[in-house]
Amino acid sequence: MQDGLGFLVNLSVSLVLALVLGLLTQRLRLSPIIGYLLAGIALGPRTPGFVADPKMAHDFAEVGVILLMFGVGLHFNFNDLLAVRRIAIPGCVGQILVASALGTIVALSFGMGVGEGIVLGIAISVASTVVLIRVLADNDLLQTNQGRIAVGWLILEDIFTVFVLVALPGMGSIWGKSEGGGEGLFITFAWAIVKFAGLTLLVVIVGRKAIPRLLNLVARTRSRELFTLTILSLALAIATGSAALFGVSMALGAFLAGIVVGQTEVSHQAAADALPMRDAFAVLFFVSVGMLFDPQAIIKEPRFLFGLLGIVILAKPLTAFLIIWFLRYSVRTAITVALALAQIGEFSFLLANEAMGLGLLSADGQSLLVACALISIAANPLLFRTITPLEQWLRSKERIWRILSQRSNYEGVMLNKEEQLRLSERGQELGIKTRAVIVGYGPVGQTAFRILKDFDIPVVIIDLNLDTVRNLIESGQAAIYGDASRRDILNAAGVQEADYLLVTIPDILTRTAVIVTARELNPELHVFTRARYLQERVWLEEMGATDISTEEAETAIGLAILLLREIGADGDRIQKEIQDIRRELGMRRRDGQITQA
Repeated sequence: MQDGLGFLVNLSVSLVLALVLGLLTQRLRLSPIIGYLLAGIALGPRTPGFVADPKMAHDFAEVGVILLMFGVGLHFNFNDLLAVRRIAIPGCVGQILVASALGTIVALSFGMGVGEGIVLGIAISVASTVVLIRVLADNDLLQTNQGRIAVGWLILEDIFTVFVLVALPGMGSIWGKSEGGGEGLFITFAWAIVKFAGLTLLVVIVGRKAIPRLLNLVARTRSRELFTLTILSLALAIATGSAALFGVSMALGAFLAGIVVGQTEVSHQAAADALPMRDAFAVLFFVSVGMLFDPQAIIKEPRFLFGLLGIVILAKPLTAFLIIWFLRYSVRTAITVALALAQIGEFSFLLANEAMGLGLLSADGQSLLVACALISIAANPLLFRTITPLEQWLRSKERIWRILSQRSNYEGVMLNKEEQLRLSERGQELGIKTRAVIVGYGPVGQTAFRILKDFDIPVVIIDLNLDTVRNLIESGQAAIYGDASRRDILNAAGVQEADYLLVTIPDILTRTAVIVTARELNPELHVFTRARYLQERVWLEEMGATDISTEEAETAIGLAILLLREIGADGDRIQKEIQDIRRELGMRRRDGQITQA
């Protein structure tokens, strides 16, 4: 009875403290991961007060790892990767190689062994998906070209993590404390790959037939409890079976199980049921990692920590920036993606957790990783605020900017020169001028383009995705590549003589810059744009926008129309109610009563 009570006390204290500190860090606009790690540090044996049972925390952490990797497999999408393969594949590979090599060198210089140095180097080379998606979403960049590149980059890092998990047992037999140290390096890794291939074939081939049938059978019962139980059972059974029968990590088996379930007809419901469980156990995983933190490891060798942080916050993003720039993408895209990767998180801990079990990583190495994660995750939102100032500083250095912009925009500049000549010749021949310019060719821009085209209004599209611009030009549509906040790009598109400008990009800072620059070039221009929140509308109107579609207001109106129709209101009543809602929302906006959600 006492053991059972102790178990519940440990679990309750861990979750409550993680909740409190997670809420605190969330209010500070930081990742809750920091709060969970701090909860673990507070409950660990090296801080005063209540000390949680480390064995219990470790057991829960194992379940957290399984569900974490199951979720990764569940959402794994090769189409997202293929869309940005031209930049994500060379970029990810190059950045991982450089960061891993630098991390290994730093570790070796502070007396670590070869195996431990390699593990530490690899662990700091991969970024946190949770942190990256959060910081992109907070800055309205998740659905932009930069956001898609960063997410594709992270998908490749996930794949890389899987292959490292395959190789870790082999590394453990050579440099760790596990058995088999006498085997040759080649034989060890070859055997690990054979086991991984066997497991993959079994799970994918057998699983693709058996798992969908099982899930469909359970789904027909219409029992939510049975379906959730089936998902949890599949994740845990395949993960533990992988470890018991094939000698690979449970995380790897869970990843493969997630991929198979993700291809079924019921994948969305599976994700909906698995994610709450994953999140709860993942919290305990981060708490257990924090419990292993030893401040003495930092006090003993603070230079070691600074060296690792230098790689994560400086060397890693600088490498990514140079690769993206070399591949001729815009400087702003290079800066944005590079800074998004300047942190480490859950996958670093996952690798470290597996490595510790194989004797490849010491407790001091784990503590250094925790400290590195805490600082880099906390700094990441602050680093993102430097994107525009950093770009402006680079522009102020004429020689540096000329070198950067010449290479990164070379293909776009050449394309724009040809396009401007074609537009000029076409305009002179047909006696027409540009009447509308659309900035951004995402879903909103495409809708606006279709409407203008239906009314035979000549349109020029500006977009930062070179492939999109090239495809538009090849289809006969006028398009310009570049950053629409720059005067030369807007001039090339013909803004100075246009009647309408539609700014459809989601990033409010870039939106504002485009509107201000366009107004300077053409004071009579009608500028239409979008806003997420009502409070953004005031700002955009002050900057020169003629009219604004606000997502918050349109959602409220859309829901009101659906509700009024459902309760039987006639057309006139619906029209009156919508007018009242628009008037009320306008008054609330002017009174400043709407705050950002």
